[in-house]
Amino acid sequence: MPRNTSGKLRIALVGTRGVPARYGGFETAVEEVGRRLVDAGHDVVVYCRTAADQPRPTTHLGMRLVHLPALHRRSLETLSHTGLSVAHLLGHRVDAAIVFNAANAPWLPLLRAARIPVATHVDGLEWQRAKWGGAGRRYYRIVEALSVRWSDALIADAQGIADYYRDEFAAPTQQLAYGAPKIANAAASKLAAVDLTSRGFHLAVARFEPENHVDVIVEGYRRSGATLPLVVVGSAPYADEYTARVHALADERVRFLGGVWDQELLDQLYAHCATYLHGHSVGGTNPSLLRAIGAGAATLAFDVSFNREVLQSSGRYFRTAADVSAAVNAAEADPAGVRRDGNRARVMAARYDWDDVASGYESLCQQLAAREFPRSRPSGRRRPGGATAGPVRTLAPQSPLPSEVPLPRVAGPANVVAEVPPAQVAQS
Repeated sequence: MPRNTSGKLRIALVGTRGVPARYGGFETAVEEVGRRLVDAGHDVVVYCRTAADQPRPTTHLGMRLVHLPALHRRSLETLSHTGLSVAHLLGHRVDAAIVFNAANAPWLPLLRAARIPVATHVDGLEWQRAKWGGAGRRYYRIVEALSVRWSDALIADAQGIADYYRDEFAAPTQQLAYGAPKIANAAASKLAAVDLTSRGFHLAVARFEPENHVDVIVEGYRRSGATLPLVVVGSAPYADEYTARVHALADERVRFLGGVWDQELLDQLYAHCATYLHGHSVGGTNPSLLRAIGAGAATLAFDVSFNREVLQSSGRYFRTAADVSAAVNAAEADPAGVRRDGNRARVMAARYDWDDVASGYESLCQQLAAREFPRSRPSGRRRPGGATAGPVRTLAPQSPLPSEVPLPRVAGPANVVAEVPPAQVAQS
């Protein structure tokens, strides 16, 4: 990212677990964007949700870190930590704040009262996640509306999310995706330690949550005649019942590695799998999917618009366990076709660049600091006949990848939903 010449900004990144990135997409975005904002000359502070037994460095890659606790209950963990972060921020003012996760919207009025310009990264359609009961889903529907009303700007990481906020609230949204790490010529030195060989396994990487369809992947694989093992990376706090279901569906060919925190090993798993199975369905542009295509992994993905937006015609798609079974069988019967799919996926990854993403965040923060945003925000009221209440799946048939694939820029300062045509396919 080119060095900023328009003045140093004080920027706060709030609402995530913080850095170093160890968990999910938000944390990866904070690390990758934050370090580039520092390199561009800005003062970046990151609020970190750090457990008592974890180290608490004061800086990371040039970013200043503030470590604050949280209540250890699923329904309150994020909100409680962000509340403490906002309280600290009120006494340590910044030029612009980026709040990640619409769930933190109840704290936005405090930032507005303190005249701290704020953009909210709204994430995916959280109310569709099965882990939330009726009260949780109602809460997420409410905070979507509050984010629209109380944010100076909204950030969406996928066209499907941008379309949702446009159709549901008539709210403009700046579209800033994630970057796809490019993994080329990866070594395979760590595979032997987990008894794997290059191109000798199928891979799934996901938190064990119903909307990530790990159970569908495992059941479909078990029904297949696959000779290569299925390696499953991931787990989840607060999900013992679902985890038990996933394990019960497996046979002896399925290998559960749990959480893999060795990033070099994880890169080698993506780069050397026969296929990568991606079941995420509600979270927008998914960093694991981007990591897979950046490694050139041939990908079988759950059929929603978020995944089709990333993969286009380079991927193969499934909705049911029977689809998974057929796709795995077809992949093992056609290794040359699988390699072609992986090469096409790597082409798709070129559209997702962290430098472009960080430039988009820098431009947005400059606009916030200069108060170049509409004084009147959308009301937050839902429009009659807006977005559907259920997960939106695409019914478009898979088509061959054309010889010249258009590579639209998906991250950058000018990608505002009001200026972007609707996605060509309907909807993790």
